[in-house]
Amino acid sequence: MEKKAREKFKPWIPPITRRILAVNILALGILVAGLLYLGQYRNSLIAADLSALKIQAEMLAAALGEGAVRTNRNVTPAIQEIQIETARQIVRRLAATTQTRARLFGTDGNLLADSRILLGPGGIVQIEELPPPRLGDETLRYVLDLYDRFVERLPGSQELSAYKERPSQRGADYPEVLRAMSGETATVVRSSQSTNMILTVAVPVQRYKQVLGELMLSKGSQNIDEALFEVRQDIMNVFGVALGVTILLSVYLAGTIARPIHRLATAAEQIRRGHGRKHALPKFTERNDEIGELAQSLSDMTEALWDRMDAIESFAADVAHEIKNPLTSLNSAVETAARITDPGQQRKLMTIIQEDVRRLDRIISDIAEASRVDSELSREEQEVFDVSLVLETLVDMETTTDSRKEVELRLEHQSGLLVRGTERRLVQVFRNLIANAKSFNPAGGPISLKAFRQGNWIHIECEDSGPGLPPGKEDAIFERFYTERPKGEKFGLHSGLGLSISRQIIEAHQGHLHGENRLSAEGKVLGARFVIRLPAVKQPDSK
Repeated sequence: MEKKAREKFKPWIPPITRRILAVNILALGILVAGLLYLGQYRNSLIAADLSALKIQAEMLAAALGEGAVRTNRNVTPAIQEIQIETARQIVRRLAATTQTRARLFGTDGNLLADSRILLGPGGIVQIEELPPPRLGDETLRYVLDLYDRFVERLPGSQELSAYKERPSQRGADYPEVLRAMSGETATVVRSSQSTNMILTVAVPVQRYKQVLGELMLSKGSQNIDEALFEVRQDIMNVFGVALGVTILLSVYLAGTIARPIHRLATAAEQIRRGHGRKHALPKFTERNDEIGELAQSLSDMTEALWDRMDAIESFAADVAHEIKNPLTSLNSAVETAARITDPGQQRKLMTIIQEDVRRLDRIISDIAEASRVDSELSREEQEVFDVSLVLETLVDMETTTDSRKEVELRLEHQSGLLVRGTERRLVQVFRNLIANAKSFNPAGGPISLKAFRQGNWIHIECEDSGPGLPPGKEDAIFERFYTERPKGEKFGLHSGLGLSISRQIIEAHQGHLHGENRLSAEGKVLGARFVIRLPAVKQPDSK
């Protein structure tokens, strides 16, 4: 039910495409977010504006000191005073040319002049300068404002104090004015809702080094904001182009991965559902990458699966045929025994029945052993061991148990023949070859075992002195249920699976097993030779 639902719902964008797009866009987004920060560039603009504002304030303060200060001789001793009307006119005119706001405070902290306040017959008129109209995409400005608010909330970001202006201003309201009262020049940057930031500079108004007032110049950050916006707009334009290229390349990359995998999955599903072998997996031989390797591996695995199914089918047919023969003989003997009354004939029939039962038991046991080999070898842990030591032990056991000395077992080997595998299964192969050699070897004839290293392979040879292998049957003897026994041997003692199981075990160890005849110089058959080749393991002390 769940599988049918998955087949019914197929997303428009494949999951692997979504993942590749997400990773690439995220990486590009992180890069652009870092570029948009522009913290150092913003600080340099602020420093440049403050430096220019400081020069303007010093020039305006010098003008006030020269043009708006008079000596009051009505008091004793005479003192220097700022002429308020003259100071207001100077402040208004000079501040207009610098596009800043100028405020002049007296030494008592009272506000003497403000470039935004005009005094006329109608009373006090306050001029509120509106920011210039903002050009550009408002959506982009909104996104950048959200970005700035997010950055301001990050740990370690510099938080500016808010600019507040009281209806009745005094010099004590501004720390920079207080510093100017002591003859210093002070700069402050504050945040503002209208212009993002307000930059202020306070300088003392002096005459003959006597502080007569404090001049504070302030301006908004419109120029800084517009400069930052232009740079960010350029970055976003480049980001848009890069994003488009990234999406196209990501879709192309995902297609080169997703489409072949989808074709492989579809072909695999067709093979699973189909009952024939008309469907084949695409191999993508033109691709020299992991997809090509995957396609080739899946194709090889499918071929191996078909071969295994053919082997199972052939094995089942062979098993049915081999079991049918003793069953037929057993059935015939049982039916005959039920009809005859002669005790001698009945004993012969019972002997036949017992032999057929033993033969069936032997066949079934060997069949079970053959079917378990692959599964057991895949589960068992392989270890490195010395074949020469295993052969020495095996020869000692065979010699000790052969009390009649019917066979002379010889061993020639090198030392340190290391292989990786399952020792129990390889011992089974060696026993099968020795038992096969014994059954064909003449009484008292020698059986020779040899083990040596040749290149990257370990060779184990088992030679007998028997009649040798039938011509043209050197490979057929390894087929299942193939029997070619010595003359005079009782029928049914062997199932014909020993050599087949032995080759199966050796091939599971990435080795080879074959048989051949030993020939003299004149071409006479001296006996049979079975050769095992196993991959050698490099010795720890070898270089």
